[in-house]
Amino acid sequence: MSEKDGLRTYRGKRHFDRTSEPSGERARKDGDEPVFVVQIHDASTMHFDFRLEVDGVLKSWSVPKGPSTDPQDKRLALPTEDHPLDYQDFEGVIPQGEYGGGTVIVWDTGTYRPTSHDRRNRPVPFADALDKGHATFELHGRKLRGEYALTRFHGREEKSGGSAAKPTWLLVRKGRTGQQTQQTGDTAVGTPDPHRARSVRSGRTLRQVADEESGQGREQG
Repeated sequence: MSEKDGLRTYRGKRHFDRTSEPSGERARKDGDEPVFVVQIHDASTMHFDFRLEVDGVLKSWSVPKGPSTDPQDKRLALPTEDHPLDYQDFEGVIPQGEYGGGTVIVWDTGTYRPTSHDRRNRPVPFADALDKGHATFELHGRKLRGEYALTRFHGREEKSGGSAAKPTWLLVRKGRTGQQTQQTGDTAVGTPDPHRARSVRSGRTLRQVADEESGQGREQG
């Protein structure tokens, strides 16, 4: 699938004359390590968006409780549409009435290294690992570091053949509890409080971003 086709759903849901979200103009530079980004999105429901660069787009999952640094935490991850690479830098307010209306901050970003191998210990291309339903990778972020895994499983609706059923994934930090000593920047271990978490790009909280953009709107009016 071409990058253009991969972003068709993303572009079809948005009006770029109303939202400051990127339409997807950035091209990948050869030799660059693949990137990841975790954004906090205060929309109709508060959630984290976990995105990994794969084949020129950001493969995306909505993680209601956010990624955890505790290996005992299994985080539900629901796939969403592919996003453009430009989205890794997006921070701001999506207007109400637009798809995903609400405030977004970049909680963490960095690069990642695929670590999936087959039974003969041969490296598996990351896109293939995702297609097969289990991919491992090492995050090199400002807050998240270490090996994680995304695993697809079949929920009750999928097993019953429900037409509205969507694939469900789990995002898990690999390792054993007690081995993880890193700081996330907001909490020592576990998941940050989204209301108190700060952007790695601007140092702002969700409320500060919303207040500043609201103030700018009043000044322009």
